[in-house]
Amino acid sequence: MNFHTRKWVKPEDLNPNGTLFGGTLLRWIDEEAVIYAIVQLGNSKVVTKFISEINFVSSATAGDIIELGIQATHFGNTSITLTCEVRNKITRKSILTIDKLVFVNLDESGNPAPHGKTEITYAFAGDRP
Repeated sequence: MNFHTRKWVKPEDLNPNGTLFGGTLLRWIDEEAVIYAIVQLGNSKVVTKFISEINFVSSATAGDIIELGIQATHFGNTSITLTCEVRNKITRKSILTIDKLVFVNLDESGNPAPHGKTEITYAFAGDRP
């Protein structure tokens, strides 16, 4: 898995416990994952269909730099399935894992449409299909 996006955890990203608010982290993950899906499928009309169990392993606090890793694991007829890990950039300690995020490719009318992809076709810098 390659880690493409880094985020600096700021005070406004924290919950009342002084750790990274889970909702903020999930928003960052959904955005990163859909961008990855759009690039892989070559279509900007892609929507989130499913996110499996979210496993919060550890927390992040203000000043931490975290990085989001996304990898394609399966190509369906109209979908792409990804996996995700978020970790602390400095310590490499895992913060969160998601085994399965499914995105659906849409046509101009907003209906699921075949994308014709069977493997990673666009490798980000450092990616290996």
